[in-house]
Amino acid sequence: MSHSGYYIGLMSGTSADGVDLALVSFNEKNVELISHYYQAYNQALAQKIIELYSPSINEIDRLGQLSVELAHFFAQAIQELLAQQKMSPKDIIAIGCHGQTIRHRPAKSEYINYPFTLQIGCSQTLACLTGIRTIGDFRTKDMALGGQGAPLVPAFHRYLFNELQQDAFIVNLGGIANITYLPEDKQQSVLGFDTGPANALLDAWCLQHTGKSFDQDGNWGAQGAISQPLLTELLSDPYFALPAPKSTGREYFTLDWLSQYLSCYNLAAVDVQATLVALTAHSVANAINKLSPKAFVYLCGGGIHNKQCYKQLKQQLSCHTLNSINTLKLNNNAFEAMAFAWLAFAYDKKFYGNIPTVTGASKQTVLGIEYTS
Repeated sequence: MSHSGYYIGLMSGTSADGVDLALVSFNEKNVELISHYYQAYNQALAQKIIELYSPSINEIDRLGQLSVELAHFFAQAIQELLAQQKMSPKDIIAIGCHGQTIRHRPAKSEYINYPFTLQIGCSQTLACLTGIRTIGDFRTKDMALGGQGAPLVPAFHRYLFNELQQDAFIVNLGGIANITYLPEDKQQSVLGFDTGPANALLDAWCLQHTGKSFDQDGNWGAQGAISQPLLTELLSDPYFALPAPKSTGREYFTLDWLSQYLSCYNLAAVDVQATLVALTAHSVANAINKLSPKAFVYLCGGGIHNKQCYKQLKQQLSCHTLNSINTLKLNNNAFEAMAFAWLAFAYDKKFYGNIPTVTGASKQTVLGIEYTS
């Protein structure tokens, strides 16, 4: 297959468990995943990231050092990927580096006069360490144009699924859950937004009560009973009623956020976990049902391994056809990293990387900043 060269997409999500790399080639009609590589964070590094999600002491020194440390970590992972593929830096046109989000404050509030987003994992350091052009800082320009800087993957989804002949949704169950709506009618706008919490809140509650960093396959939560009164209260949070465009982060849906609702209840920890799974399923399904009565729904992200969440989504989306993204011959583990490889490709081809109906930006624009060694 003739291709325009290889790109590496690099994604570290809000779950802060590690970094996914996707080695991708592009031509006019095809996107081909050549290889996927995952490198987990050790516990100390994950802890440094998570501690920066909320205000604390000596943040600037810690942030500055961690940004460079992560660039070294990313560079090491890229070198491992290239070694596995028997390739050299010269074979790669560019790295698309999302970095690690530590704050996402997309809307004005009582405390935020100037909305901002912050990803670390210094792209300049990464370019110098690898000798590969790096395109980074994809979110800032969209925010400067009045957008929320998120979600950005819907532009990639539109590029990838342009030929679909029916309404379709791509649901990413990551640290936060988000959806992309691709209407069959091409005159309608593509939409995409964060529906609410997913793995980040589930993982935090699981860690606090079991000592395990996540609930394997949702087995622990499956032993609990959903509290309907608590679920109703959680769904009454103003975020769920906000119209799109909207985005959020794990710094909003925290254990502190949860505790303000729990104070009136005396529930077993496992029942709270079951209710949080239901919260993810309900908030995703409610958003989809409002937009389309019947569609193809493709799930991706780490949350697809939570069997209870999958089962509940299937029940609540009974008029829709629900499948994993893997049924489209796409690698679930690499899918989001592929989007950032595409954003680097889009930067080079001068394709628009944002969709104003998704982010709320005042116009379409090419996203990213180029760094060279």
